[in-house]
Amino acid sequence: MKTPQPAVVLLSGGMDSVTALYHVAAERPVAAALSFDYGAKHNARELPEAAWHAKNLGIRHVVLPLQFMGEHFASALLKGGAPIPKGHYEEDSMRQTVVPFRNGIMLAIAAGFAESCNAGALVIAAHAGDHAVYPDCREPFMAAMADAIREGTYEKLEVLRPFITFDKAAIAARGAALKVPFEHTWSCYVGGPIHCGECGTCVERREAFLNARLPDPTLYAHVGPLPPKPSP
Repeated sequence: MKTPQPAVVLLSGGMDSVTALYHVAAERPVAAALSFDYGAKHNARELPEAAWHAKNLGIRHVVLPLQFMGEHFASALLKGGAPIPKGHYEEDSMRQTVVPFRNGIMLAIAAGFAESCNAGALVIAAHAGDHAVYPDCREPFMAAMADAIREGTYEKLEVLRPFITFDKAAIAARGAALKVPFEHTWSCYVGGPIHCGECGTCVERREAFLNARLPDPTLYAHVGPLPPKPSP
């Protein structure tokens, strides 16, 4: 049987990308885990977790700075942007946290990096729960980027998105099966000393463990009732 080509995994340090790293590492060689420091409020909390997991798996970890995004893009997610909204992840208010074309920019850079590493695939952990809020996480966009990257690279680089049909609970379940240490992941967009428990990403994280019937190892500042999911 042919050995799968090495992959580069986009690794933010959140539970989705960390689970993707363990998922991929169980199936094929990983040439590198690639993170981006782009001026997000929570980068300082996420990136150390990304480094922890890369070291834990013995995988090369590279952080690329993208200061121009933090300096010139408009988003509540970025330093200097509006406060992070509270509420359910799928509420319209979470659109404030969209960083314009973030995944397009990161995938394009990652494609050049992966080809330079002689990798055959890129892995991104976009999932079904992202689709309501982020247009650059939806499968039509991902498929189009995958086509462009394949056609624009000599080695016909693949873009793998193993969780594109998963919800967050399914990712949590997959991570549990892989024995992912979720206590070493960061979700909160606020970027404080501990997870706030109230922003959209904290709500989504809390829901994921609850719906997957898994213990949540996260320390939250607020653990009140979860807000209801918006009607479709």
